[in-house]
Amino acid sequence: MTPRSGVSTPLLELAGLFLRLGLTAFGGPAAHIAMMRHEVVDRRHWLTDAEFLDLLAATHLIPGPNSTEMAIHLGFRREGLRGLLVAGAGFILPASLLVGGLAWIYVRFGEAPQIGWIMYGVSPVIIVIVAQALWKLGRTAVKGPLTLTLGVSVAVLALVGWNELGLLVVAGLLMVAVRRGRPGLVAVAGLALSAPVPLAAETGHLALQITLPRLTLFFLKVGSVLFGSGYVLLAFLRADLVERWGWLTDTQLIDAVTVGQVTPGPVFTTATFIGYVLAGWVGAGLATLGIFLPGFLFVAGSHPFIPRLRASPTMSAILDGVVVASLGLMATVTWTLTRAAIIDVPTAGVAVFAAVILLRSATNTTWVILAGAVFGAVWQGPGL
Repeated sequence: MTPRSGVSTPLLELAGLFLRLGLTAFGGPAAHIAMMRHEVVDRRHWLTDAEFLDLLAATHLIPGPNSTEMAIHLGFRREGLRGLLVAGAGFILPASLLVGGLAWIYVRFGEAPQIGWIMYGVSPVIIVIVAQALWKLGRTAVKGPLTLTLGVSVAVLALVGWNELGLLVVAGLLMVAVRRGRPGLVAVAGLALSAPVPLAAETGHLALQITLPRLTLFFLKVGSVLFGSGYVLLAFLRADLVERWGWLTDTQLIDAVTVGQVTPGPVFTTATFIGYVLAGWVGAGLATLGIFLPGFLFVAGSHPFIPRLRASPTMSAILDGVVVASLGLMATVTWTLTRAAIIDVPTAGVAVFAAVILLRSATNTTWVILAGAVFGAVWQGPGL
């Protein structure tokens, strides 16, 4: 049945799902993607794991925030262009408003609110959710010794500091080299690994005046060319905003990235915080629009070609390589998060509790995350 407003029920379901994820998806891109998989594969059966993995690989082939682009892909897959807009906006809007509110508090009182006690209880739950998704996706993506070896190799190389984008490129090229009998691609893969990925243009303090067009264009550039993790985002922002133009101090930039990391939803809402600090609510809105708009355009342009990629033997091999490499990178993130999240007996207990609940029942991950937040508030809050 279609509501009187003319908005389809699937569209409303999309809006509700991604608004909720935008409010509760803590833990960074790997955790966001794990929660999305739980919702659209396990609970709603909109996609199979293989279809989900193809979309995940597609997000790694374009610049921009992976988990946000995954939300946009899922919306497009479900309801076309309207779904693309609804899912993407639903995932971004709650987090942006929350980060904007924290930026207002930061500017008014001079410091970011302390929410570490919430993350104390939430972080172990996130680890379990990510690990569960990684296991289930891995069973689909790993199709034999070759893909297993490739995925493990990518995880190890990422842990020792190899470039993420280079690893994705090499994985795709190596898969083609093996399946299509093209050994020359191995040499190309080696060159891809050694090629540097520039983070910014020349350095040098220019002391440019802050203007809304310049602010918007800067974040459009970031959203259009940035691959990699939140740490890459930090390096990119620092090169221009701190070193070249002097718009922010190092402390302000670190506070902005920290708020983007510890709040739910996309990490790229760091742009919202910076936009507010530099130019108020208008700056926050323009910075947010600038950094996320390219992702909508990239997904709209690339999504229709995903089935064609699978139809081509060469492109299908590349996609398989990128898929298993993506899981290798996800495993690396999971290991890093685990070391930061499970730090004592109580956090280990929360992780075990979450694992038992999620493995033995179909409980919505949102409730388990909220339970972790309550535990953190009780255990770490000012009352104790």
